[in-house]
Amino acid sequence: MPENKSTLASEQALQQPPQGPTESAAVGDKLSPRDRTVITLLLVSAFVVILNETIMGVALPRLMEDLDITAGAAQWLTTAFMLTMAVVIPVTGFLLQRFNTRPVFAAAMSLFSLGTLVSALAPGFEVLLAGRVVQATGTAIMMPLLMTTVMTLVPPSSRGKVMGNISIVISVAPAIGPTISGFILSILDWRWMFWLVLPIALAALTMGLLRIQNVTEPKHKPIDVLSVIMSAFAFGGLIYGLSQLGEATHGGGTVPAWLPLVVGGVALLLFVLRQRRLERADRALLDLRTFASRSFTISILTVVVLMMALFGMIIVLPIYLQSVLGLDPLATGALLLPGGLVMGLLGPVVGRIYDARGARILVLPGSILVSLAFWGLAMMNETTPVFLVLVAHVCLSVGLGLTFTPLLTSALASLRPELYSHGSAVVGTVQQLAGAAGTALFISVMTLQSAALAAAGAGEQHALAGGIHAAFLCGAVISVLGIVAGLFVRQPQAAAPAEEFAPAH
Repeated sequence: MPENKSTLASEQALQQPPQGPTESAAVGDKLSPRDRTVITLLLVSAFVVILNETIMGVALPRLMEDLDITAGAAQWLTTAFMLTMAVVIPVTGFLLQRFNTRPVFAAAMSLFSLGTLVSALAPGFEVLLAGRVVQATGTAIMMPLLMTTVMTLVPPSSRGKVMGNISIVISVAPAIGPTISGFILSILDWRWMFWLVLPIALAALTMGLLRIQNVTEPKHKPIDVLSVIMSAFAFGGLIYGLSQLGEATHGGGTVPAWLPLVVGGVALLLFVLRQRRLERADRALLDLRTFASRSFTISILTVVVLMMALFGMIIVLPIYLQSVLGLDPLATGALLLPGGLVMGLLGPVVGRIYDARGARILVLPGSILVSLAFWGLAMMNETTPVFLVLVAHVCLSVGLGLTFTPLLTSALASLRPELYSHGSAVVGTVQQLAGAAGTALFISVMTLQSAALAAAGAGEQHALAGGIHAAFLCGAVISVLGIVAGLFVRQPQAAAPAEEFAPAH
């Protein structure tokens, strides 16, 4: 039902950030030159750090050989990165409220650059692992910083367009990461993956220090150390447990998967209870009043479903292309590149449609297209032409491109401005958890089904193809839940006054 003009006007007024001495100089729907510069520099920096996140997967076999380490040890270069992200991201909600934009940016890019340098100089596995952890700390801060800044500076009527540009960062960087990594490894030493990134990171840091200005008003409040500890055990435990769950199905894993999952679950419950208590004094590390918004909650649930399917596909599809269809790593990266580029190119267009028509007109067709692509992948076997895999991946990428921008924009737009930083932190945390869950689920299903087929006498390639079929079938079922969740996505309502969000004493 269409809303009247006064309702729309009040919604926009409530969603606009309060004016202050460091506030945007934007007039109407146009950004000031200062604000445009800030957002552009943050976009470039975020692209660099996310590109780095995905270059390691293709390099693991080379690292195992050069560093003389086992597959389990090499996997820690990815697992430790995810664990660090899971621990740091929940804290960013507090950091973005406590400190100004410029020092937070400087800390993020300095840590990322330092970690990149350490990784490039690493004489062995232990130092390389330490470098990846430092890199992950900077990466974890960057995306919440970017999203919070955009929500603070950009008027509601233009947010979709700018968030569409963010989707270019989120989609294109991971898509070209494996391709760049494969190309570097085909002609250079693995350390060049870091040496080539380092000057770009340092250039972004230098430009940011020279050009980025503070655009938020910091709040001087103490950090709750106990919440930080609970957060580390909660999200770190869940991510580690999910990663161990995937490894345990093929005989890996150093500890029983249930142990970190139980520790993480208990710590998460205690963390939630403590945040609800601290919210009364506005001292929460991660303010969970974001979930009081129906639009935010439904959008985040839809993102969880789609992220599970996406991350599972990212892990399983390269296995299918290389181990079943016989492509080499460089060809695999090249085949996955068009989908990522299409998703990125769609971003600005989808953003403009969101600004004009809202989220639902994009989310429902996108969710349906994602589901159709997964059902198509589930029908593939060891004789499927590579061209059909490319078509399915491009269709999947188009569907995801139609959904992520409107979901993230409508989720954050439904919050009061003072909750933007916490909403961005929640989005980042949920993405990490959903990605780990999707990866563990797909790998577990693939491994168990392959083992069952091998035990029944199937050949190795046929058994692996059967396991991958089961994993994609699982993704297809999950994608249907995304369609159901998409039915409930609505335009964000006006943010409720602060007292409506206050928990009961």
